[in-house]
Amino acid sequence: MSAFDVLVRDARVVDGSGNPWYRADVALRGDRIAAIAPPGRLDGVAALDGVAARDVVDAAGRVLCPGFIDIQSHAILSLMRDGRCLSKITQGVTTEVMGEAWTPAPQGGLIEDPLSRTMFALDIDPTWVERMRSWTRFGDWLSAMEAYGVSPNVGSFLGGGTLRAYAKGMAMGPADVREVASMRRVLAEAMEDGAFGVAYALVYPPDAYAQTPELVEVCRELARYGGVYITHLRSESGAIFEALDEAFTVGHEAGVPVEVYHLKAAHPAHWWRMASVVERITRVRAAGLDVTADMYPYPASGTGLAAILPTWTAEGGQLYARLREPAVRARVRAQLEGREPHDGMGLETDGGPQGVMPVGFRQPEHQGYVGMRLAEIAEARGQDWIETVLDLLVHEGQRISTIYFSMDERNLRLQLQQPWVTFSTDAGGFDPTWAKPLGPYHPRAYGTYPRVLRKYVREERLLTLEEAIRKMTSAVANRLGLRERGVVREGAFADLVLLDPDTVTDRATFDDPHQLSLGVHDVWVNGVRVLRAGEHTGARPGRFVRGPGAA
Repeated sequence: MSAFDVLVRDARVVDGSGNPWYRADVALRGDRIAAIAPPGRLDGVAALDGVAARDVVDAAGRVLCPGFIDIQSHAILSLMRDGRCLSKITQGVTTEVMGEAWTPAPQGGLIEDPLSRTMFALDIDPTWVERMRSWTRFGDWLSAMEAYGVSPNVGSFLGGGTLRAYAKGMAMGPADVREVASMRRVLAEAMEDGAFGVAYALVYPPDAYAQTPELVEVCRELARYGGVYITHLRSESGAIFEALDEAFTVGHEAGVPVEVYHLKAAHPAHWWRMASVVERITRVRAAGLDVTADMYPYPASGTGLAAILPTWTAEGGQLYARLREPAVRARVRAQLEGREPHDGMGLETDGGPQGVMPVGFRQPEHQGYVGMRLAEIAEARGQDWIETVLDLLVHEGQRISTIYFSMDERNLRLQLQQPWVTFSTDAGGFDPTWAKPLGPYHPRAYGTYPRVLRKYVREERLLTLEEAIRKMTSAVANRLGLRERGVVREGAFADLVLLDPDTVTDRATFDDPHQLSLGVHDVWVNGVRVLRAGEHTGARPGRFVRGPGAA
């Protein structure tokens, strides 16, 4: 019997802590890191009884680091379609953390259709939908994923929109005492099952219908379990200061840590606000409020075309039927033109409708619009952009995945240098073989982490390699309470990435997004190699990773 299962020789170890790299041999036994020693020191140990380690890997001076933890993943449906999660594994992602706004569990309460509020539509085997109906507890879903077999570890926050829909459906207005009590009960059960906290997206209904006092009351239950309140701010443009203050209020009054999803300042008129956002978060942190944020390294966001609309249009779950009504369309037009106030996202882009690129069309007659900007689609249809948006949504009957070019590269550089900012993809995991025929997608699904390592570490030198990897690993693990992941340390779980820092690169672009990244050579999840020399091994050793409430 060999002393080790895997021996990685002569690696340049970047351990995830932010400390300088060092050269070492790293040995794995089972699902753990068994030993770390100077090069050559473990050879004799590995050959106890004359039997070498089962798998010896020559790192040849490449970087060995912890697997990356994606705190904002949307891999819920893509994992059900393809458990390999190829576009993420090839980036070095070993743990997918989901839950923004929507989770497929728990089912019950006022939720009737398991897929009625999915953030990103993707066709999956109908048997999954039937299985979802039986997931009455939060943990049922992730336990099912582990049993099904997935390559990365999987964990999640409880979707805040799912929580509200469970107790109040798609109704507007404040939750009453009974409804809040129902939310707190469901949240408590989810925390005991292993949720990391609760995740709201306050620009999308029904999350948008929850006001600050309701958020505070829900998060007071969260505090009992040591969970995190994670939020897509109510505004990322003109009202971003007020939205940030709301997040601070929830954290302070409920006594919970706060994480801001995909930090950004959208629309050129509001780019200047990011410097003040950074200063405000830095100031409240210095005063003792635990606030952090994550981001993706692209100047464009991705969400549904429906996000442009005022949130009242989705009340009662009747969005597409309501958009057929002339009076509704007139009111929407007045609000989108600025003649009446509204709480929707509107056009927060660089270039107005020219900065909007709808890509997720399903109807055959709309396929010619893929790759065109909204202004170009409107011109081709002989309409203005508002009429085009309303008609497309009605005829498609779905959110229409859309890319919004809305951010400033200078702000990205400012954000990523903040010690309290980490990286995330805000995307699912795809294989170009089956995903390319579905149409374009945001390149962040394929290139987020290699893009940081190429552009901001190797080329622009805004981050050291050690600091960039800390932001991808231990900083996220610590935020989630995963103390035995996100580090290269004896006894820690063997979620590891072997990459070439001189060649690692993203290839996905907005024009040609379905391209896998290069330079990540090998990936282990729980001690099992899922990527060998850049090729997926087919292994699916991922586990359901749980938050502090489950402990």
